[in-house]
Amino acid sequence: MMAQAKKTLRCAVYTRKSTEHNLDLEFNSLDAQREACEAYIKSQMHEGWVLVPTQYNDGGLSGASLNRPALQTLLEDVRVGKVDVIVVYKVDRLTRALSDFAKLVELFDAHNVSFVSVTQSFNTTSSMGRLTLNVLLSFAQFEREVIGERVRDKIAASKKKGIWVGGPLPLGYVSKDKKVIVVSDEAETVRDIFRRYLDLGSIGALAKDLNKRGIRTKRQNQSGGRVRGGVAFGTGALSHLLNNRFYIGEVVYHGQTNRGDYEPIVSQELFDAVQTMLASKTVERENRLKGSSAILMGRIYDDRGNRMTPSHTNKKGARYRYYVSHPTLQHRGTDAGTVRRVSASDIESLVVQTLKAHFQNPANETENSDTANRDLIERFVDRIVVKPNAIEIAVRGETAENDSRDSEPTQTISVPWSAPAFTLEKGIIHAPKVAAPMSAETRDTLLLAIAKARGWIAELTDGSVTSLAEIAKREGKVERHIRLLAPLAFVSPKIIAAIVDGAAPAGMTVTDFAYALPFEWAAQEREINLTTTS
Repeated sequence: MMAQAKKTLRCAVYTRKSTEHNLDLEFNSLDAQREACEAYIKSQMHEGWVLVPTQYNDGGLSGASLNRPALQTLLEDVRVGKVDVIVVYKVDRLTRALSDFAKLVELFDAHNVSFVSVTQSFNTTSSMGRLTLNVLLSFAQFEREVIGERVRDKIAASKKKGIWVGGPLPLGYVSKDKKVIVVSDEAETVRDIFRRYLDLGSIGALAKDLNKRGIRTKRQNQSGGRVRGGVAFGTGALSHLLNNRFYIGEVVYHGQTNRGDYEPIVSQELFDAVQTMLASKTVERENRLKGSSAILMGRIYDDRGNRMTPSHTNKKGARYRYYVSHPTLQHRGTDAGTVRRVSASDIESLVVQTLKAHFQNPANETENSDTANRDLIERFVDRIVVKPNAIEIAVRGETAENDSRDSEPTQTISVPWSAPAFTLEKGIIHAPKVAAPMSAETRDTLLLAIAKARGWIAELTDGSVTSLAEIAKREGKVERHIRLLAPLAFVSPKIIAAIVDGAAPAGMTVTDFAYALPFEWAAQEREINLTTTS
């Protein structure tokens, strides 16, 4: 009888190295692992084993996570049936975490894929093989945790001695031979920022002042040629800078402050004066929050994590209050969440009624004054997230104290809700209404502006002109006018089609549309409420 032909088993070799050390060598650790695995596959040729030519190599990546490019490519090939056997040098090359390994074995079993380690003899298709793997992985995970503890202990010991142990240095300092050195011109900039804050008394005003003077954040070159920083200061970056005790020669680690082994660049007196003013501003803000009619201020966010800021508009003697996503106020529409603005009175009423229904007998339940409602929100609400179809309210327990904002929320209440559509016309927010047909004159004006903008961008791209200022001089306009209209070159094709057909909103003008034009086409269409008018 003829021997039964062996089934061909396609074998993929996976290699990994935790650090980038020596990866630039002609023959490195990844090459050594792959060579051993290929030799093992050749020894099993009589069993039908065949090497898959694709290489799956992860260099400089930890085994603590499965988020590795080559590994994810390998797993995708497993899912589509390109691999029958996965071969590694050691099991910890694949993963060091038992929880991750359980997920991998489940995936391998679902696609009839075997797993082999060259230096550890086992087979995942048997119960004994699984036991052996779990034992080996238990030791691998233990080793990883011990290494982590040892590194953390070393960092803590170094911090106690005031030694810098790596990481990005703040503006004013640079690392040289693993020592922290003062950069004189940057140090003077830092001192100027501290002094200027005392003069202006506001972080927002300070940010505007620094931006006007061209002062930027620290520019840092990262691996891969990427550059971080070198941008205008925001309020968050300035707040961190003004509170950074590194500038007075102190190293803070896990709440403990130690004297650093480097030269401070801000005097203790100047730093203390700034801290005193920052503390007073914090008290002022808390008092302002308590005195504001916007009872959700400081707790309401859009679905992209942006804080929603109280705003209002006056029309015919009446004031209409809103909560507006902060990027929208800064003309960064693409950064805003799905819902950019909501009626303050509507959402405040919804939140208050939800809380009263959830906590059947909270304090002051029968009262409906602003003070009672504010107390109710301050006592129970941790965070409110506005989504298109729901309002999510993260609440604390009924026994929570009034000042326990830092406590963990015990429950999230999801309230069904439909976000109303709004359009923005010259700063006034209106509910949507049936649009009149666009006039031919308005249509021609818009199309001409879009055509001009496209021509300007094309000239900048091909080098015909070098700046918008050159275009402004040629057109006989101020540069600001050209900058305002230039974004029209990136208008959504659907909007252009609606303009040509006369189906775009009749009140749509060149300046109103260009002033806050998002770059995302879908966001542009939402901005002019195209879905309801076309």
